[in-house]
Amino acid sequence: MNCIIYFWSKFLKKIRGPAIKNSLIHPSSKIEAGSHVVNTTMDRHSFCGYDCEIINCSIGSFCSIANRVIIGGGEHPLHWVGMSPVFYEGRDSVKAKFAHHKRPDLPFTFIDHDVWIGQCALVKSGIKIGIGAVVGMGSVVTKDVEPYAIVAGNPARLIRKRFDDRTIDKLLASEWWLWPDQKLEKFSMYFNNIDLFLSKIKSV
Repeated sequence: MNCIIYFWSKFLKKIRGPAIKNSLIHPSSKIEAGSHVVNTTMDRHSFCGYDCEIINCSIGSFCSIANRVIIGGGEHPLHWVGMSPVFYEGRDSVKAKFAHHKRPDLPFTFIDHDVWIGQCALVKSGIKIGIGAVVGMGSVVTKDVEPYAIVAGNPARLIRKRFDDRTIDKLLASEWWLWPDQKLEKFSMYFNNIDLFLSKIKSV
């Protein structure tokens, strides 16, 4: 009985589907059910989990975005007399419109290749997260994140780098995330050993 309930619940979770608008998602990538994606591009072999909200964002290849992550989104005009949507253009939760002032364009957010963003993380619009970076679950990212950095907390702070600077430089120079799938298949056996991987690609 428990097994039937489990699969039925999973079916109901999946059947909702994602809401995707004005976005380009690579065929090899995946947006899970319940996620809301607008004005966004996602390159190959990336995914975002369930119930995410991603607005005005460029996402690279091989990115892993966990459930309930929010990236980007609208900003209220802090420099105006009033910040309520009743004073600017567009449809909103409230019905009244006293004015239709145009808001400043929403900043674009950049998630580079091979980034892992943990569950329930919040990423402020206009942020850039560098190649190979990790954002811990529940983190609030308000500043740019360097390549291969691990950040966590509210606000998110640097915990450590995944590798030493020399190794990071070699990985960035390799640009393996741009390789065709055939080349990735050839070298994939070394991906669990970074020293062996770097030595193998150096000898090619």
